[in-house]
Amino acid sequence: MDMIESKGMLVLASNSPRREELLMLTGWSFRVLAKPVDEKVLPEDEPDIYVERTATRKAEAAVEALAFRPGGERVVIACDTAVYDGRRILGKPVDREDAVEMLRNLRGRIHQVYSGLVVIDLLDGSAYKDTCITEVPMREYSEDEMMDYISSGDPMDKAGAYAIQHNQFCPVIDLSGCYANVMGLPLCHLTRLMVNLNIMPEITVPEACQAYLKYNCQIFQSIMETEMRS
Repeated sequence: MDMIESKGMLVLASNSPRREELLMLTGWSFRVLAKPVDEKVLPEDEPDIYVERTATRKAEAAVEALAFRPGGERVVIACDTAVYDGRRILGKPVDREDAVEMLRNLRGRIHQVYSGLVVIDLLDGSAYKDTCITEVPMREYSEDEMMDYISSGDPMDKAGAYAIQHNQFCPVIDLSGCYANVMGLPLCHLTRLMVNLNIMPEITVPEACQAYLKYNCQIFQSIMETEMRS
């Protein structure tokens, strides 16, 4: 089966600048169409169920919007990312005190970052899903470092109240899993999903991702070689 190009066919159902930044690495042409959805965490939610449900809602909301504003698109991409500290799913902090609590609880511990990916083919309505999980070891940052970071305002729109890529705070040490996942869009997982739609990126995604993030990924090969479910 011949691979096809994606120019003008992709829609990213997210307002996250970090997801846009990462998706641009693939060379695919896309536009953003994000609609508000219910992202409430239910008491019985496991993190993998939560991120898949929320990503599905984002994708379906974009599909519904496209039904009223068709523009020749073929694929909707949605992703939801959550931080799990072993006891609860952490969203974005609601205020400064919430950010302090999150970062204190995460400090010096390993937690998990879950991303749920959903890709919907607008030609036939088929959906492909995947979940990426990354073990994230946080360093023993000081109270002063933490408070300075919180004062910068950067944590307030981040799940778990931190950005792994923040050059001054540098909260994570010795990461061995998917760096892009912790930023909000696991690119190898996405590329693997897109193969189901006969769409390939114009560049080698693992190489582009590692070069851009300045990170030596140890798991990309095993991800790319694993078959996907529909």
